[in-house]
Amino acid sequence: MAQKLTNKSDVKEKDLYMMADIENMPEFPGGLPEFYKFIGSNFKTPTDAVKNKIEGKAYMQFIIEKDGSLSDIKTLKDAGYGIGDEVIRVLKLSPKWTAATYQGSPVRVMYSLPITIQAAK
Repeated sequence: MAQKLTNKSDVKEKDLYMMADIENMPEFPGGLPEFYKFIGSNFKTPTDAVKNKIEGKAYMQFIIEKDGSLSDIKTLKDAGYGIGDEVIRVLKLSPKWTAATYQGSPVRVMYSLPITIQAAK
């Protein structure tokens, strides 16, 4: 249940916010280019995906916590063959992000993004 903040006293420990409602976006160390490098260097294409030459996008959603850790990692849509599970495994290895903030306070935020999967060569 995403909420919109109206003043600093509204920032509560467990509240979850959408990207449009925050002032400063969360950031992976080094930015999104480094995030995608991190994914690429840790992703191991599942055997079934290799056999079937599967590629495409895995649409992922997760919460970036106030301390920068990731939680509630979900696959919204993927190509199957274990791709989503492998992306979840890699996201669980992620270093902490810089948390999103609103009025100077860190807040929990829902984050969604696509991850492109290329057929293993």
